[in-house]
Amino acid sequence: MSMRRTLWHNITSARQLFQPSTKPLRNPLPRQYNTLSVNAAELAFGQPVHETHPHLLEPGELTPGITAQEYADRRTRLAAKLPDKGIAIVAASDIQFRTGSVFYEFHQDPDFLYLTGFNEPEALAVIGKDPTGTDHTFHLFVREKDPKAEIWDGARSGTHAARDVFNADETDDISRVKKILPDLVGEASQVFTDITTPDANQSALQRLLYGQGRKTTEFVEMIKSSKINRLRPVMNDLRAFKSPAEIEVMRKAGRASGRAHTEAMKHAWTKEKQLDAYLRYRFAANGCDTLAFEPVVAGGKNALGIHYVRNDDVLQDDESVLVDGGGKYGGYISDITRTWPVSGKFSDAQRDLYQAVLNVQRSLVSLCRGSAKVSLDKLHSIAEEQMRNELRHIGFELSAKEVEILFPHHVSHYIGMDVHDTVGYSRKVILQEGHCITIEPGVYVPDDERWPKHFRNMGVRIEDSVSIQEDSPFVLTTEAVKEVVDIEALRS
Repeated sequence: MSMRRTLWHNITSARQLFQPSTKPLRNPLPRQYNTLSVNAAELAFGQPVHETHPHLLEPGELTPGITAQEYADRRTRLAAKLPDKGIAIVAASDIQFRTGSVFYEFHQDPDFLYLTGFNEPEALAVIGKDPTGTDHTFHLFVREKDPKAEIWDGARSGTHAARDVFNADETDDISRVKKILPDLVGEASQVFTDITTPDANQSALQRLLYGQGRKTTEFVEMIKSSKINRLRPVMNDLRAFKSPAEIEVMRKAGRASGRAHTEAMKHAWTKEKQLDAYLRYRFAANGCDTLAFEPVVAGGKNALGIHYVRNDDVLQDDESVLVDGGGKYGGYISDITRTWPVSGKFSDAQRDLYQAVLNVQRSLVSLCRGSAKVSLDKLHSIAEEQMRNELRHIGFELSAKEVEILFPHHVSHYIGMDVHDTVGYSRKVILQEGHCITIEPGVYVPDDERWPKHFRNMGVRIEDSVSIQEDSPFVLTTEAVKEVVDIEALRS
């Protein structure tokens, strides 16, 4: 049985988490606007849709691999967690500027994207429980079409698309949000949101909500009333469990990113910056949309800096290089770290330290299954004990406490739409089907007389992205080779 079929078979028991919405969607294909007599393929949108980008999106998908139906199901599951007449308010990200009118690449707020599939700035979603209690209501404020603005900034989807493509029940121009939102809040029994504190830099959306140059308005005072609740814990409970479609998208990101790592190992590099540039290129060439995060390309002692991203040094043949990088596809990330000898062949010391870390990593990956009944914190305590034993076998004399000096970071974190996904979600939760995590033990040996001389200034980390299944782990990044013989064979 193929890996893909095995995955779908094994996660069937988790599907009760992803029951479909009963609400009919407005976007049967081919789509046609209710208010226009042209097909969607003849229009311009602020993001790809199937009609304009069939090479990127299948029929029914709003983002790669995720259908409009799944987005509706997510909103229904959110609404089910709200009290009667409760609403959730989620804001899109704003464009961030380097300087003046020079902007950074746009990165949508993950909660907003998770619930709407809408990938434009200056938007607001209000989601409530349907009066029947079995479904949801969805109000989506977006930027209206504006031919003059679109000459400069590209197409906008507008309010018609908010209704006909993204399935909003009600939609309006974001410029009217301050007039309409107070009534929605006033009618709600409870409000769940994380946008009650104005940002010091005041984005365009915040200026609409809070007023130009002011920290408090009538709206702010109202939204900060006693019926306000944090949305973050509710969203964490939803986003922590990935659907079959999400796992498939993450597998695509992992496949593309893993191949990039292996392809990079085949070449002899002399500068960190060259290797950095090659990885960025291969992530995109293999099918990723963008980077998941700024990559670490750390030669020699630079690997002692866990988040070293200068990537501006020379690579020496007698050293190893630690590479931590991944691509992003369809809104979901991949996270991989590999360490390999710059020369292509491990020295005795490099091999011993690398194999010690690899032994721990393989052991921990085998525990990434629901039946193991472990949490992230439990995995870390196991990792520390195993790492201490492995290091003792190759000549380190260290106490249980001293392991933290050589292995200072946690062995795992949740992944998904963010590299560190669902911030605040407990590391003590027992891992179950649908959880997606990293396994990344590492050893970083400073130039200190306490440690064997031939290991000093070496840093080794090995990391894979893993989806938890009930009886077995599903490694999402297997294309990145990690066995000593496989790494050396790439340049033999």
